[in-house]
Amino acid sequence: MQVTIHAAKTNLSKLIDAALSGEEVVIAKGRKPVVKIVPIGQTPFKIGLLKGQLGGKGPDFFEPLDEEELASWEGAE
Repeated sequence: MQVTIHAAKTNLSKLIDAALSGEEVVIAKGRKPVVKIVPIGQTPFKIGLLKGQLGGKGPDFFEPLDEEELASWEGAE
């Protein structure tokens, strides 16, 4: 399907739906094709991607800092 820029502005939602359903959508300036609307591939988001692959114990963020670390955070040298 090829449409003019004016028609694309008027029917953008329909053109996006057409591209998502696999149709090739080309926008032309006059009769010269200039751009193509193509869908962006979607990959499913996976929670726990690295579960079981990381070893060791991480830092305990709820434990108080020792004096040296606390001084470093507070800007004392």
